Amino acid sequence: MAKFISENIEIAYEVYGEGPAIVLVHGFASNSVINWLDTRWVDFLLKAGYQVITLDNRGHGKSQKLYDSKYYPAREMAKDVVNLIDYLNLGSASLLGFSMGARISAFACLDAPNKIRTVIFGGMGINLILGMSNSDEIIAGLLADNLSDITKKSARQFRVFAEHTKSDLKALAACLASSRDPISEQDVRHINIPALVAVGDNDSVGGDPFALADILPQGEGLLLEGLDHMRSTGAKQFKNGVLLFLQNNDRLFPSN
Repeated sequence: MAKFISENIEIAYEVYGEGPAIVLVHGFASNSVINWLDTRWVDFLLKAGYQVITLDNRGHGKSQKLYDSKYYPAREMAKDVVNLIDYLNLGSASLLGFSMGARISAFACLDAPNKIRTVIFGGMGINLILGMSNSDEIIAGLLADNLSDITKKSARQFRVFAEHTKSDLKALAACLASSRDPISEQDVRHINIPALVAVGDNDSVGGDPFALADILPQGEGLLLEGLDHMRSTGAKQFKNGVLLFLQNNDRLFPSN
């Protein structure tokens, strides 16, 4: 992967193909390979005529690992996305964020609205505003000496996934300590960008997509039937919904 420096932090990224640019922002404890390549998202969007840019969020994948939670507020991580758009001289791009990546994308939209054409919040509905209540359990699970020491279901799931992705557990714990702060409803109302909110109907992590879409000035909701948080990531109905949304909004940006 190529790398660049964002806010004095080394960030890994890849660029695929040509066409209207879309930046893919992965979720917590994942990376660009697991979230976007293995699920065939990159191939899908390339075939549809888009230039696809992936990055590993700070603390994840091949990007720099940091062990102080001050580096991981979602608003700070959003700077890496915006800086990458500038570094690649894209002018503007669409964003597709999943779970934590959706939260990061929301702050990118707030702080650099002129650089974001459209945005997709995957796996993140109204809980973008409500936040999480079990972060402390998950952090404890990430820092536990052994998997067998973890009794909470959600903590075990995240620990298993983090080990599967060969993540740095201490960096993830620092990240989770500050990256999942909720966004206020007032802030969400200021995201005046075409937005798609896509969440599985069995996704307790993301929450109701329509409740969030109703708050967004240009929001629309998509319920992914029969899917929970993890299984919705690469689902065909998710991909098809995103492509329809992008194509419907491409006419707004004839120069790209």
